[in-house]
Amino acid sequence: MSNIQRLPQDTINRIAAGEVVERPASAVKELVENAIDAGATQIDIRADLGGLSRILIEDNGSGMGADDLQLAIERHATSKLKPQADGTWDLLHIKTLGFRGEALPSMGSVARLDITSRLKDGAPLNIRIDGGVIAPVRPAAFGGEHGTRIELTDLFYATPARLKFMKSERAENMAIAEEVKRQAMAHENVAFSLELDGKKQLKLYAEPAGFEGRLKRLAALLGNDFSDNALLIDQGREGVHLTGYAGLPTFSRGNAAHQYLFVNNRPVRDKLLAGALRAAYADFLARDRHPLAALFVEIDPQELDVNVHPAKTEVRFRDPNLVRGLIIGALKHALASAGHRAATTVAHQTISAFQPQVVQPLLGLNRPYNPVSPAQIAAVRPYMSPYLPEATPFSPTARVEAEGFYHDTPGVAEAYAPDIVELPTEVQAPTQTEAFPLGAARAQLHETYIIAQTADGLVIVDQHAAHERLVYEQMKVAMATGHVQSQSLLIPEIVDLEREEVSRLMARQADLQSMGLSIEAFGPTSVLVRDIPTLLGDCDIAGLVRDLVDDLTEHGELLALKERMAEICGDHACRHSIRSGRRLTGEEMNALLRQMEATPHSGQCNHGRPTYVELKLKDIEKLFGRR
Repeated sequence: MSNIQRLPQDTINRIAAGEVVERPASAVKELVENAIDAGATQIDIRADLGGLSRILIEDNGSGMGADDLQLAIERHATSKLKPQADGTWDLLHIKTLGFRGEALPSMGSVARLDITSRLKDGAPLNIRIDGGVIAPVRPAAFGGEHGTRIELTDLFYATPARLKFMKSERAENMAIAEEVKRQAMAHENVAFSLELDGKKQLKLYAEPAGFEGRLKRLAALLGNDFSDNALLIDQGREGVHLTGYAGLPTFSRGNAAHQYLFVNNRPVRDKLLAGALRAAYADFLARDRHPLAALFVEIDPQELDVNVHPAKTEVRFRDPNLVRGLIIGALKHALASAGHRAATTVAHQTISAFQPQVVQPLLGLNRPYNPVSPAQIAAVRPYMSPYLPEATPFSPTARVEAEGFYHDTPGVAEAYAPDIVELPTEVQAPTQTEAFPLGAARAQLHETYIIAQTADGLVIVDQHAAHERLVYEQMKVAMATGHVQSQSLLIPEIVDLEREEVSRLMARQADLQSMGLSIEAFGPTSVLVRDIPTLLGDCDIAGLVRDLVDDLTEHGELLALKERMAEICGDHACRHSIRSGRRLTGEEMNALLRQMEATPHSGQCNHGRPTYVELKLKDIEKLFGRR
């Protein structure tokens, strides 16, 4: 007797459900993608108790007839794959979001699934699956002219052990909202609504397809601050097109939760894409800061494998180095085009940090306010200015003619007069330098901050952070043009490698030489290191070479050497830039401002902090109630 058993169909479906429907958010993802593939322009989602009690999704797609309803709940039955002329089925030319034909039968095997659908000019029909048991197709009610309504209730009731692995209702609701948000980002021309436990969470109207509509959709989901501080990405290379928006370095977050990646409008979580995003911002952000971005990769489906996992959130590229290089290059180009621009939120945070206080009149700016008693008022009344009405009691808000009060009242001028600041009788005429973006230097505070006047406000510059970025950018230019100083080793170092690793490393010999690292082949399984960049000093040469080989194997790039040199350059720039506490002349301050305007990325230091804060005159006027 054979020990191998053929599994029953309901068990097979439950196994498949464990891969496709991991949690309620997975079910929402599959159903929303089905609606989009059906041509829906309006998708409404409702969920109760984290989606475990009920998930209801309605769309205005093409709908299904009786035959389609019966086939839709069978495993591996789909309308999204068609046989080719020779009778074969191509899994490498997929243009739809779904194609495996597993979602609906998987859901019906572990929950109660109710599907109502209507073709245009057709009658609405319903089919129901209860824990794998299928009811016949029957007439039903459907409000729309065409489309589908799917209600999924009591998720995982047929596999109660699975419920133990669910998170709290709040966590599951958050996962559903996040999934809907990702789908809405990828399809700006589709309207979405989301309701959780009877409360409206999202209401998104359809936007026109294209950059403008996509940015409106991103602003609706990520906030207007994102649209105000996002850089447009639009680059292509060898059939791969990258579009989207990426935030300025100074508009960053403490985690990577606000990084959204899409391939052919499919939300994905891909280490390659995430790593490329991190590498592009390596020069601008500290390790604990992460950029905001929504990036969309368009690629020929034949250059992509989406059939990696049943959940379809992972993809594989035929040429991953091409995609990675495109992302890094496009992002760096966009960041360079931003020049010295810093995030608008920096100014907003500065304004909000100010706590306006009402200065009590006549009581001295540097002295606390002590209420004056009626007896004290009566004592000084004969000496007070006639501008103060007889019936008006003395109060902090009383309008008093200051000169008469101070000079006509014995002892009051000495006791309460505020500290006087002499002002010049002639105001200096604005200089032409105010027409520059960062304005004209007017003062230096605490030998650390430069105050500059612009045409419509003022700029506060952190002199050390700004000069640190300038020095660092100069060193980067020197490295990029091959002007990297190297030092010869007294005793060349031999590093043992695999035969393939030696070949891979020697193929990049010229690139390494341009960065100050001189290597030679030393037999089939070793390399000889003769020179290293002077910046590296006393370093682990063998460890560096092996890291380079690993980078070439995994990414096709010499990341270890570049990142190490960039880190050293950053430290060097920090040590050799203008320090806080150094007094600068007006000429030096203005020279620093002009150099910042001409240098890319000067709006943030090497750690991603802003180098300057700009305050518009209208915002300053609001602080004083003038607007």
